[in-house]
Amino acid sequence: MEAEKWGRRIRAFRKLKGYTQEGFAKELGVSVSILGEVERGNRMPSKDFLEQVAALLNIHIDELIPPEENDIDPSP
Repeated sequence: MEAEKWGRRIRAFRKLKGYTQEGFAKELGVSVSILGEVERGNRMPSKDFLEQVAALLNIHIDELIPPEENDIDPSP
């Protein structure tokens, strides 16, 4: 489940920045299949991978952190 959240965030930022999966994988130096596994949530990204993704997308790594549903304050 956690890997899916990371993958959705990475895919969303990749698309927002205009990268295709193939182009992004090439820039990262990984295969398209590895990037696809991460984006689908079948592979948990390593810290090094996340740092590379953030640098390539020109964003802070904190922006890739999936928001937690539990962070919502239920009080009125």
